[in-house]
Amino acid sequence: YVSVILFISAIVDAAVAVTHYSVPEEMAEGSLVASLATDLGLDVKTLNRRKMRVDVVGNKKYLDINKDTGELFILERIDREFLCPLKTATSCFLRLDATIENPIRMFNIEVEITDINDNAPHFRRGTMHLDISESSSVGERFSLNNAADPDVGTNSVRNYHLSSSEHFAIEIQTGRDGTKFADLILKKTLDREQQAVHNLILTAVDGGVPTRTGTASIIVRVLDVNDNAPSFEKDKYVVDVMENSPIGSLVIKLNATDLDEGSNSDVVYSYSLYTSERTQQMFNLNGENGEIRVREMINYEDLKLYEMEVVASDKGPNPLSGQCKLTIQVMDINDNHPEISIKSFQSPIKENEPVDTVIAVVSVSDKDSGDNGVVDLHIPDKMPFKLRESSDNYYELVVSEPLDREKVPEYDITFTVTDRGSPPLSDNETMTLELLDVNDNVPQFPQSFYTIRVKENNAPGALLSSLSAFDPDLHENQYLVYFILEKEIANTSMSMLFSINPENGNLYALKTFDYEMEKEFLFHIEARDSGSPPLSSNVTVHIIIVDQNDNAPVIVSPWRAHGSVVEEKIPRSTDKGSLVAKVIALDTDSVHNSRITYQFLQVTDATLFSLDQYNGEIRTMRMFSYRDPRHQRLVVVAKDNGEPALSATVTIKLSTVETAVKAYSDMTEVPLEYDIFSDLNLYLVIGLGSVSFLLLITILVTIVLKCQKPKASKAAPPCRNSVISERNSTIADSTLVSNDAYWYSLFLAETRKGKLVVRQPVPKGSRYIVSSLPRGTGLTDTSDSAASTLQV
Repeated sequence: YVSVILFISAIVDAAVAVTHYSVPEEMAEGSLVASLATDLGLDVKTLNRRKMRVDVVGNKKYLDINKDTGELFILERIDREFLCPLKTATSCFLRLDATIENPIRMFNIEVEITDINDNAPHFRRGTMHLDISESSSVGERFSLNNAADPDVGTNSVRNYHLSSSEHFAIEIQTGRDGTKFADLILKKTLDREQQAVHNLILTAVDGGVPTRTGTASIIVRVLDVNDNAPSFEKDKYVVDVMENSPIGSLVIKLNATDLDEGSNSDVVYSYSLYTSERTQQMFNLNGENGEIRVREMINYEDLKLYEMEVVASDKGPNPLSGQCKLTIQVMDINDNHPEISIKSFQSPIKENEPVDTVIAVVSVSDKDSGDNGVVDLHIPDKMPFKLRESSDNYYELVVSEPLDREKVPEYDITFTVTDRGSPPLSDNETMTLELLDVNDNVPQFPQSFYTIRVKENNAPGALLSSLSAFDPDLHENQYLVYFILEKEIANTSMSMLFSINPENGNLYALKTFDYEMEKEFLFHIEARDSGSPPLSSNVTVHIIIVDQNDNAPVIVSPWRAHGSVVEEKIPRSTDKGSLVAKVIALDTDSVHNSRITYQFLQVTDATLFSLDQYNGEIRTMRMFSYRDPRHQRLVVVAKDNGEPALSATVTIKLSTVETAVKAYSDMTEVPLEYDIFSDLNLYLVIGLGSVSFLLLITILVTIVLKCQKPKASKAAPPCRNSVISERNSTIADSTLVSNDAYWYSLFLAETRKGKLVVRQPVPKGSRYIVSSLPRGTGLTDTSDSAASTLQV
């Protein structure tokens, strides 16, 4: 019981320590490694009292401890390569445990065996056989077996040496794991006839101190056939290939040429022994055409560089070959596209949305890193929108300019995100934004003023014109209704004269117009849309009634009581150029259609009379002779200027009378000589003038009394010098328009002292006033005064 308690107490007091020592391999037997007692701070006396127990773990024949002195020493010579045969191991250890009692202390002892250059390089095969054609090119390479050295670090193989030869040399290659290789290089063309076999010694040298070497024999047999080997354009090719290149894509097409003929020139391509299996798995070499293509997906992050050696061999009985080195550099690409995510998108929107309204929220991202993962979002510059960054990789699409649906009804907004890689990658997404119509446009007429010409005598209900307006808005904002703005003319509403189709703006006449009664109309038409609130605009319409030649001329002088024949008497002694008669015709059409010309339709003697085509005056062209008939028949036609022309005729029968009749009627223009009158004749003339004067006064008084009854016409005030219709157009001298039903014809009786005015009634139906004669016609003061008041 007591022993158990003491053992437990000893275990509790025990302490474990780890002691590390390093010794080189190949130390002599009995060599002291270290003094444990000294390292533990114990003297020999204390060590003997406390006792030491040693347990060697796994390597009992190499290490031991003197229990009395505490010295660690080597029992047997140590071979590191035997203990640690793997060259990949970075360290090699021997371990043992030691225990000291009273109190118990435990020690873990590690002894590291360091490498020394105790092994020489050696070749796996002591003799290497090479068959080389005599036609092998200088510089051609031949693979040699490498030497192995179990030592590590600098003590392993570091170089190769070739025995002296004028034909061959070696070139050292270093593998990825640091292993050294030697290629046999042909320095000078071989000639089998001179030397069929070349014996060479290849020496491998390590890097230890002192150095160790190993040798191998190289037997080169010179072949005397196919003396031209395939050769590449270059000895070394460097090719860049992008990662993620499609499988099957061409990397390079190698081309080796052989100057031989037939099968000796057929080249077959293959990888050399120095091409790793991984490289061969990634790239496929076409043995027939030398194309190297991608076999598996290439990833830059896995491996950035591939090296290979390609051999081109011909198909001769003793194939010749040439090789080239190919370095494939994998180029990193920006192989992750940026992404766009539309978080919200408002469509459609009203066209009157205010500026800075948020339309959409967009987020962007890219799985790449660095510049390849930095992205920029943009939209085309020609749009009335802009992007506003709200937070990291979040953007707001806002309205930057006023919108107008009538100009652009919808927008295809393309969001484009681009990273900053080289080359940059981008992605885009297009959203369609529709605009809702707002009633913001008034109806528009093509013209601001319409002038419409309507021929008189039009049919009621006839289409005058289409006054359609245009509204660029949509739906109810575009539906137009047309109105005639009410306006009264002479107590008559416009809607009684005209009508407009409220749907299409077609304007119609509701009555037949007469130019002689109505000349023009001026009013407004309004177009109103159906929006809320409605918008409207109006246009001015000017209707002009166009005259038609629908009134024939009316002959008002000479006056005819019945029929169309007028009988006149004329002194036979009338002089040349004397006024015989004056035909006056009136036309109620417009100026163009009322322009009248006069012509003889029939004349008994064309050499006796002349007719003025503009004023209708008939004058004598010569004096009457005794041969001229006593009765002359003249037919005069008055024709207007319309299309077609309308006319009226009058027949005048002239009878010539002797001088007595001429003196009595006082119708001649031949001046009377005072010296041929006797006193009696003078008295007769004075008496006749007095009677005529009294008669004229009576007529004038009667006319004045009648003029006081009707109200004077406002449309046509009296005028002394012209005939005026209701449109104020000049007709002819010596006539005024009257509102009563009489025509007055003025017959002129020319005398020495003046002219007489004779009133003759005509049938009712005319609307003309007869004006007085102008003062310049030679009337006496009395007759002039009377004529100036002639108005009924």
